[in-house]
Amino acid sequence: MEHRAEARIDSSAIASNLARLKSTSSVDVLAVVKADAYGHGLIETGLIAEKSGADWLGVALLEEAIALRTHGVRVPILAWLLPPGSDFRAAHKHDIDIAVASIAAFKEICALKSKVRIHIEVDTGMTRGGFLDEWQEFLTLDFADVEVVGIFSHFARADEPDEKENSDQVTRFNAMIENLSAIGINPRYKHISNSAATLKIHGAAFDLVRTGIAMYGLSPDVKTLGSSKELNLKPAMQLRAKLHLVKECQAGLPVGYGATAITSRDTKLGIVTMGYADGIPRIAQGAGVFFDGRRAPIIGRVSMDQFVVDLGPDSTAVSGDWVVVFGDGSHGEYTADDWAAASQTINYEIVTRIGPRVPRIYAPHVY
Repeated sequence: MEHRAEARIDSSAIASNLARLKSTSSVDVLAVVKADAYGHGLIETGLIAEKSGADWLGVALLEEAIALRTHGVRVPILAWLLPPGSDFRAAHKHDIDIAVASIAAFKEICALKSKVRIHIEVDTGMTRGGFLDEWQEFLTLDFADVEVVGIFSHFARADEPDEKENSDQVTRFNAMIENLSAIGINPRYKHISNSAATLKIHGAAFDLVRTGIAMYGLSPDVKTLGSSKELNLKPAMQLRAKLHLVKECQAGLPVGYGATAITSRDTKLGIVTMGYADGIPRIAQGAGVFFDGRRAPIIGRVSMDQFVVDLGPDSTAVSGDWVVVFGDGSHGEYTADDWAAASQTINYEIVTRIGPRVPRIYAPHVY
């Protein structure tokens, strides 16, 4: 049975992007596969990344890490969003490194007496996760019951590589590394770089870089860093859907909820079998689909399961045809960046929000 929509994931693009990032950083690479691998599929993408040379995998949630481990991933895995009360024993059982950002969590881990592998998260300027006000007290604690593998932080403005705050954060990070060293703790891995920093702030690579959006072939910020093509990255996801219906319509007809659009000419409209329940942004205006060598823009509001596009009066499309919602742009189709601009958001959100009703299809050389 054919699907009505599918996200086609190019495994060769992921491998190519990883190779590019590895050669750029010259240190170990942690492939970030949190949030269902940014919509690309957690297990399959994790296995592709491992096979393609990722030294580590990184996730936000413990359950993501356990799923990877139980599906055969063997490289080290770091999970970094485990609040107090998490199942730290399960993390140890499945050989998962965990981030520690509070004294409360640290004490729970120490109480296990199991030498859990931890990475200490420090706040160097993001003012989000990581030790800040508790740092000095934390340094007075007993580290005998844990194995400190790493210390890490996160850039707030790496997509603005010339911003002074980046160098300030590196300075603070180095100072906190020295604080640990002064009490005899010298982690093997020190890491602060995300995709943007990996590509543009080479002096911040330390021992490990964490590459998320760039591994999927998308630019961390099109405006400040350039497009995927300019960064020599290959978008890995092509999203396509079937036309449920193609019909000829006269000029002057209202389209969709609220009659927010009116056909401006006699034309053919296509009803695409995806909607906001599948991750198509309801707010999107200015994007659309690609068929037979040309773009067909959205007309009217996106509905829960479908949206309408203006195919043009001379379109050859018929009900049941496949259309490309977004791809790498090499044939003129809309890209995830185009959809992001049309939805007043970022490409991260466009790919990550593609819902579970849309199957992921994995193959090399999708485009």
